[in-house]
Amino acid sequence: MRLTPRDTTYFDLLAASAQHLVRGASLLAELLGADRPGREKLAEEMHDVEHLADDATHSIMRRLNQTFVTPFDREDISGLASALDDCMDEMDEAADLIVLYKVDALPDRVSEQVQVLQRCAELTAEAMPRLRSMDKLADYWVEVNRLENQADKLHRKLIAQLFDDLASDPVQLMKLKEIVEVLENAADSFEKVANMVETIALKES
Repeated sequence: MRLTPRDTTYFDLLAASAQHLVRGASLLAELLGADRPGREKLAEEMHDVEHLADDATHSIMRRLNQTFVTPFDREDISGLASALDDCMDEMDEAADLIVLYKVDALPDRVSEQVQVLQRCAELTAEAMPRLRSMDKLADYWVEVNRLENQADKLHRKLIAQLFDDLASDPVQLMKLKEIVEVLENAADSFEKVANMVETIALKES
């Protein structure tokens, strides 16, 4: 028998936050295939989603300050909300850099990086509502960890490719390398969320 309160507000807020990640990852994928004016428009949409994600995080933090009893440790709720927000921030930064640096062509593996982020976002959005029951979450964190390992391999291959292809163009090399690094940071952030969910589930079991 679970002794934690059945107030679902935190779960709803976390689920809403994760849904913003799905939209953000989708916009990032669209942005890669767009022309420069299209990218600027999509980056603006990404900023709007990032603001909504911030609002969701602030709502969670405000509720933590207003309630005494929480469904699980308030530090875990706060940490999870912040970790979700970090995922959105990294994707927003990647979109911003692609536009600001006026990058015309991106290596094919960048699309693969973004596909990994899309899958991580989908899995995270599916997992958040299951925090209510702490049921069937193991598959989620195992798969996100696998995807992050895949992202690591893509990242290493991309960095090697950039140094091979752009040795004579250091400015372009620096631009693309920073974008690739931020996308890798986003994958790391999704793994951090999954690891936090694992910790919470183990505490509550």
